[in-house]
Parts: sequence; C-alpha cells; structure tokens
Amino acid sequence: MAAPQAPSHSTGVQSREGGQDTESTEGEDGVLISVPARALLKFSTPRDAAALAAFINLRVLNPEKEHWRRGVEAAVLYTRLHGHLKIPFTYRVPDSREQETEGRSEEQSEGVRERWPVSLAGFPLGQWIADARHLHARGRLEAERAWQLEQLGMVWSHRDVAWEEGLTAARGWAKGNGHLLAPLDAVHQGHKTGIWLKNARADARAQTLAPQRREQLEDIDPSWCPAWPVEWQRAFHLVRQHLEAHRVLPTAPGETLHQGEDLGRWVTAQRLGWDRLTGGQQWMCEQVLGIEPAAEDEKPKPRRTQSDKWALNYAAARQYYEREGHLRVPRGHVERIVTGDGRENQEERDLKLGSWISNQRSRAATLPPERVQQLSEIEMRWP
Repeated sequence: MAAPQAPSHSTGVQSREGGQDTESTEGEDGVLISVPARALLKFSTPRDAAALAAFINLRVLNPEKEHWRRGVEAAVLYTRLHGHLKIPFTYRVPDSREQETEGRSEEQSEGVRERWPVSLAGFPLGQWIADARHLHARGRLEAERAWQLEQLGMVWSHRDVAWEEGLTAARGWAKGNGHLLAPLDAVHQGHKTGIWLKNARADARAQTLAPQRREQLEDIDPSWCPAWPVEWQRAFHLVRQHLEAHRVLPTAPGETLHQGEDLGRWVTAQRLGWDRLTGGQQWMCEQVLGIEPAAEDEKPKPRRTQSDKWALNYAAARQYYEREGHLRVPRGHVERIVTGDGRENQEERDLKLGSWISNQRSRAATLPPERVQQLSEIEMRWP
C-alpha cells in the first residue's frame, strides 16, 4: 500500500487556477491514485491512525460505491471540523475559496486547521445525510453503513435531533440552577428550555414519552415531573437548598428571594393553606423542611361573600326600621351595628346604609324576588 519509490507517470489535471494539479496519479500498475490517498499512504511521514484505518476499511477491506465513499469521507471531516453531524439539508462541501469562512468549533483543539480536499468540493453532504436518514427509516440502509455513521455520532430522525438538542440545553440549564424545574420562560443558549420541559412533562403524564427519554431526564433531576404543579416543586426545592446552606427557614414575605421566588411568601402560603395540600406535599413540608400548619389564631378571617355582605346591610336596614319606624334613610346616613356571637367575638361595624338603600332601589328590576320581599316587609319605598 506504500507509495511507489520509483518515479511514476503523473496524469495531472488542470487546477481551478489554470495550473497543473496532481489530483490523481498513475501507479506502477496503471491504477489511478487520488492525491489524498497518495498522501495518506506515504508512510515516510506520520499519519492519523484513525484516518488510515477508515481509508483501509472503505477502500481495501470493504470497498464502497463511489458516492457513498465520498459521503463518508466528507462526513468524517465535517465531524472533525464541527464536532457533530447536524448538517443543514442545503450544505455543500466548500471549495478552496469558501473554506476560509468556515472556521473550527470551540471544542476542537488548537492546531493547524484541516482543509477540505479538492476532490470533495461541491459535494451535497446535507442531502447525502438526509438520504441516509430516509433509507434507515425505511429499513433499506445496510447495517455496515449505518454503523459507520453511528460511529460519527449520527442521530437518525429529526425528532431525535430535536430531543438531543433539547436535552443538551436542559442539562446546561440544570447545571447552572441546580434543578430541572425551569419556569416557562427559561432559555438556555437560545433554546427555549422552559417550553421544551413543559412539553416533555405533558408527554410523560400522557404516557407517550419513551421510557429511555424519561430516564434521561430523571438522571438530571428525579423530581423534574412532579404530580403537583411544577411551580410548587421548584419553590420547595429552593427552600430546601436554602436550609441545606445552614440558613433559617424564611417565614415572612419579602424576607428571602432566590431565583425569582419569594421563599418566605411560599412558606407562609403552605402553612395557611395546609388543608389544601396533598398528603405527599404535607409530608414533604413537615418532614423535609420543618414547616408546620398555621394555628387557628394565625389564620386570617374568611372573606365575606356577596351574600354575606347583603345580609349584613339588610340587618342594618332592619335595625334602622325598628328604631325609626320607617325606611326613609338619608343618602349619607351611616348605621352602626354589632356583629358576632358572644361577647368575645362581637365586632362593631359602620355601614353606609343610605347608599346601600339607594342602590337597592335602582336595582329593583334585577334583585331576586326573595330579597325584594324582605325589603318590602320593612316598608321599602320602591321607585
């Protein structure tokens, strides 16, 4: 396989610049040898072992068709230059003038930049990769060829490509934040990680997410898809991080902010809304974070409903009627009443009875019949 030591008769071809370019030469047996092959097989200088092995496999041990061989050669070099095979469909191998604009990826080591051989200039590598994916999906790609591409990191379907890109972004986001409970607007290096994770959770809950993909996400964060809202799980995780840093449990709103979450407000909400939590959430709050439900005297008084407010004003109107003997209430009148059961729970309230009576008159047509009857019983004057 070594290059002939005796001078061979070259059959040069014209270069793009018009000069002589030995793109191929004729060996002693009359077989044409390409310039890249002749350079690779000249053992007087060190050669890349991987490139030499690939050359022997493709041209000696298992010869391939010319188009496939050129595609593999281009794919190998593209992978070296860019670190992946995510090639646009319209991509063609650049010629000597275009190569100057095609730089190396950051992941590559420093050194002399590899160049595309002239023999591959214009090769439709993007279409070649797409054709390989299409054949593989239909089960018509030979196993050996599939193996060759898989050694270069080939991802067979576009959905798989999108998944791998999303998974890579998710790993990066989790590395920077310590969890995979990203908010919906989270972005990592231009990838909409929050939306991608939301869709993955929807698939997982619908049981349409492949087990292997779910395991990949669980390897990053086992709690990435909780049974309750992800916002709750994210706040729980941040409070736990806060405690693991040997800090005290935040209990007041505005006291501790972390990754945009008000931890004190969240802790307060869990204590006051304890009965609305699931058994699992209650256990996590109590056993992991040390949060206890609020005592009765800490809970705020329940808000009055519209029905409660109407009944309270009606009680004031009846009190006025029983005292004055009529319901001709001046518009600016304020009536004071006592509410509550027993001495300890009693509360005095001032109600704008005059305004309320006026409003009831103006809404007579829309009031429920039972309310109209109640007011009529205490001599309400309707319009």
